[in-house]
Amino acid sequence: MSGFPQVILVLCTGRCGSMTFARASAHLPGWTAGHETRTHFTGPRRFDWPDRHIEVDNRLSWLLGRLDSAWGDRAAYVHLTRNPEEVARSFATRSANGIMRAYRTDILARSMARMPRPSLIDTCRDYVDTVTENITLFLRDKTHVMPMRLETLSQDFDLFCGWAGIDGDLTAARAELAIRHNATETPK
Repeated sequence: MSGFPQVILVLCTGRCGSMTFARASAHLPGWTAGHETRTHFTGPRRFDWPDRHIEVDNRLSWLLGRLDSAWGDRAAYVHLTRNPEEVARSFATRSANGIMRAYRTDILARSMARMPRPSLIDTCRDYVDTVTENITLFLRDKTHVMPMRLETLSQDFDLFCGWAGIDGDLTAARAELAIRHNATETPK
C-alpha cells in the first residue's frame, strides 16, 4: 500500500470522547468526519465511506469481521480509549438505553438464564473488556494504527493530525476538544 489511507476509522467502546473526537475532526481541512453516520444501513452500504473521511462509531466493534472484509488494511485506524473504570461507570449511569442495555439484556441474557445476574457495574466492566479485546485483536495486523486516550486527547489530537498528514488551521478543531460533548451527568 502506498501513501496514507483515505479513510480513518475510529474504534472505541463508546463513552470515551468519541463524539468530541468526531466534532473536532469535522473541522480538519480537506476531510469530512462523522459520528455513527452509517448505522442505519445494512450490507455493504454500512461500510461505504467516502475518501478523506474520518468515521467514529463504537458499534463497529461488533462488525469487525465485515469491516475487515470491506476495508482491511486499506483504512487507517484509531483506537480511542479512556480509563476502563470511568467508561464502565459512565455506561452504568446510562444503562437504561443504548448499547449497554442490548449487551446486558440480549447478548448476555441467554447465557445467564439460570444464574444470578452480575451487578450492573460488573456487566459494564465486562462490556468494556470485551469491546477493547475485540478491537485489539482486529488491529493486530493493521499497518496504520494510532492509539489515543481521552485523558490526553488534546496532545494526542495534534499527534493524530501529524500522523495523518493533516495540516492547516486547527484552531476550530482544538476548540472542540475543550467541549465535553455527550458527557454523562454525574448523579448528585
